[in-house]
Amino acid sequence: MPTYKYAARNAQGKLIDGSVESPSQDALVKMLRSQGLLVTSISEERGRGKSATGKRPRFSLKVVRVTLDDLIIFSRQLATMVSAGLPLIESLDVLGEQLENPHLRGVVTDVRREVEGGSTFTAALEKHPRVFSQLYVSMVRAGEASGMLDGIMNQLASYLEKTGSIRRKVKSAMVYPAVVSLIAITIVIFILIKVIPTFESIYRSFDAQLPLPTQIIVIISQTLRKFWFVWIIGLVAIGYGLTRYVKTPRGRWQFDTVKLNMPIFGDLFRKVAVAKFTRTLGTLVRSGVNILNALEIVAKTAGNVVVESAVNKTKNSIQQGESIAGPLAQTGVFPPMVTRMIDVGEKTGALEEMLNKISEFYEDQVDASVSALTSMLEPIMIAFMGVIVGGIVIAMYLPVFNMVNVVAK
Repeated sequence: MPTYKYAARNAQGKLIDGSVESPSQDALVKMLRSQGLLVTSISEERGRGKSATGKRPRFSLKVVRVTLDDLIIFSRQLATMVSAGLPLIESLDVLGEQLENPHLRGVVTDVRREVEGGSTFTAALEKHPRVFSQLYVSMVRAGEASGMLDGIMNQLASYLEKTGSIRRKVKSAMVYPAVVSLIAITIVIFILIKVIPTFESIYRSFDAQLPLPTQIIVIISQTLRKFWFVWIIGLVAIGYGLTRYVKTPRGRWQFDTVKLNMPIFGDLFRKVAVAKFTRTLGTLVRSGVNILNALEIVAKTAGNVVVESAVNKTKNSIQQGESIAGPLAQTGVFPPMVTRMIDVGEKTGALEEMLNKISEFYEDQVDASVSALTSMLEPIMIAFMGVIVGGIVIAMYLPVFNMVNVVAK
């Protein structure tokens, strides 16, 4: 019967290693799992720090470009392998070879080497903060401590899928007006540069006083043609200045406040913020993360400083003995329905379930809002283009109408 060397972690995260005879690796894994141990590696007297090929992998990370979809695939596959009884190191070794993203493949290879060298899976992930967020690391830490890493990885994958779905819906709502606006601007610039000069030369030959709207359009056309570089520099300077201002604490606060209160899109952004808050907090609570740590993570991953400030105030109030719902209601950021449902969840001991129900409700609301916005924005943008282009055309034909009236008299 072969002898296997193994390394595993108990429920407290302590590393345990040893040698034992077993008919197969699968039998040994089942035995260790029945003892509440999370297997990290099994080998037949192989050298420490080497892979199945006997070679130590070498990896130097320079650029990290890992998408949300890449993390979802990684989390799902790792959960499946661990659930099937495959040791963690062997699972990471397989993923390090088959992942399509070369950057994530290199990161996983480095994580596997750290774990094989005696580090915890959580500590290995923490060395790559640009790939694995604080939320991701915290949930993995809870999974390692409870011996339910496979379940936690499945929860992570589901959470990331929901987050990606909401992000795509918001982008789809923003793309249409952005594209139509770009087309409208392009058409207006073309008219001002190519069409208006023709009318300008005709009216100049008449040597007559032009109507005020026509004069304004002609002046804009002349300025755009003669000082186009000034327009470009000005637009770039304005864009750069706004970007720099938004990066300041005051600018970011004002920008995020405007986002939540702006017409048409403000309601959508608020629903997205509520859905993300409840989904993230519910996932962390279900994973066994302490409520204060969970709120701290939720605040940092909110993506909106107004929401982040509200969550931090709630966390500070909880530390002083208050409930979650009360401080959330006082911030004025979250709708009354949300705070009341959270209050009910706290009182009945079903906070996790209530948070999931709220997130599902608001995710459905985001779907409905995106559909409504798309239907509403189409006629609005068409009317906007008609007003701009039509206004220019009317302004340029006003002198012709005036001349017709003079001749008629």
